[in-house]
Amino acid sequence: PGIGAEERGQAQLIAVNLLEMSRLETPVVCVVIGEGGSGGALGVGVGDRVSILEHAYYSVISPEGCAGILWKTATETTKPLAAEALRLTSRDLARLGVIDDVIPEPLGGAHRDHREMATTLKTYLLRYLRELRHKPIEELVEGRYQKFRRMGVFLGDESGNGVAGGVP
Repeated sequence: PGIGAEERGQAQLIAVNLLEMSRLETPVVCVVIGEGGSGGALGVGVGDRVSILEHAYYSVISPEGCAGILWKTATETTKPLAAEALRLTSRDLARLGVIDDVIPEPLGGAHRDHREMATTLKTYLLRYLRELRHKPIEELVEGRYQKFRRMGVFLGDESGNGVAGGVP
């Protein structure tokens, strides 16, 4: 966070939100529907099922912010490099095990056909809730905890090849 945000306690509030959501005694379903590029986005992403629309992104920082840190300037050259390095697309996140599902969008994107997108989203949400509603609360909370403990884990095998979150 910037100085002003830090003075207002933004980082602490995000941390408190992460803690509280991780302990909710109810099924939690999260869907990223646009641009989730901040600690705040991650702060509301603690769920038993976390999904993302096909053309959305989800990361701890935006490509612009990342480029500004890595290259001291966010330009048309550095922003795509930062986006690639962040691995923030729906396909990247699914491969890395950060999200559970990529929800397909209508041709041209979700904004092209709101009704179709809402119907697709409803199908996913109902499926998740049917799947989760009979799980004991203790199992939900522990599963949520373990899921987020695995995120960002980077292991190397004996050949020196790395895997993130257990995924090559």
